[in-house]
Amino acid sequence: MNDNKLKKYLIIAFAAGWVMQIVASLLLPSMGTSVFQAIIALSMFTPTLAAVLSGHSLQTLGWKPEFKGKARYYLCAWFLPGLLTALGYLLFLAVFPKSFDLSGSYMIAAVGQEAYDAMLAQGFSYPGYILSAVVQTLLFIPLINMFPALGEEIGWRGVMTPALIRKYGEIKGVLIAGVIWGIWHWPLIILAGYEYGTGYPGAPFTGILLFCVIATALGIMHSWLYEKTANILVPSLFHGSFNAWSTLPMAVTSTAYLNHRLLGPAPIGILAAVPLLAAAWFILRRKGRQ
Repeated sequence: MNDNKLKKYLIIAFAAGWVMQIVASLLLPSMGTSVFQAIIALSMFTPTLAAVLSGHSLQTLGWKPEFKGKARYYLCAWFLPGLLTALGYLLFLAVFPKSFDLSGSYMIAAVGQEAYDAMLAQGFSYPGYILSAVVQTLLFIPLINMFPALGEEIGWRGVMTPALIRKYGEIKGVLIAGVIWGIWHWPLIILAGYEYGTGYPGAPFTGILLFCVIATALGIMHSWLYEKTANILVPSLFHGSFNAWSTLPMAVTSTAYLNHRLLGPAPIGILAAVPLLAAAWFILRRKGRQ
């Protein structure tokens, strides 16, 4: 992809993505979370739209899974996000031991008392609900989440990152790609309190800057998996798995600690992201030695 195609890709990806994010954020107070989430899910396909409209062939991105000699990378894509999330949550819990909560307060705050009561009426306890969510995330949720994540990965890892690597070199290209990916999420963080909520110290500037750091670390890991497998489905699986696991720590955290989301418990907070940042640093350091 030449410079003109890269510029065209970025303009389309940001214009389409930001418009949808702004619309979703403005509709959130009146239309609720269902409409918001639906629009955000659709916005994940704007990088693919940008890739197509900027003239990139999607056939070259690698679509046929090849497990021989590469199975460990598929396993990493599926299970590593869960391990990193768990380690990060344990670190958050070590600092805030009283934050652990299985009373269902988070579910009530997120979806309402009526939904919580309906769950209880069906014979589920809240601990049982959490256990079921963990088992489902281990078994099949990453595969389901992989498909909307693919809408982003085709653009970010399949098109943009390789172009930036050719232009700036491997390490600098991956780092720039991560920052760009983080900036793409800014309207949601600023307008809708996405990821970190609202009213946290330095909001929204600390949130948008921290998310760029997290996105860069995640981008390093996504790009590493794509490099090792030459298959765009693998970073998409990692993306889908991370999205699935990252919500679970919130479900077992008291709502009294939600103002600490810059720190955790989700792996996008400073404390809970330490394992993720360490893994990304390890990959980047190995690349620097090659």
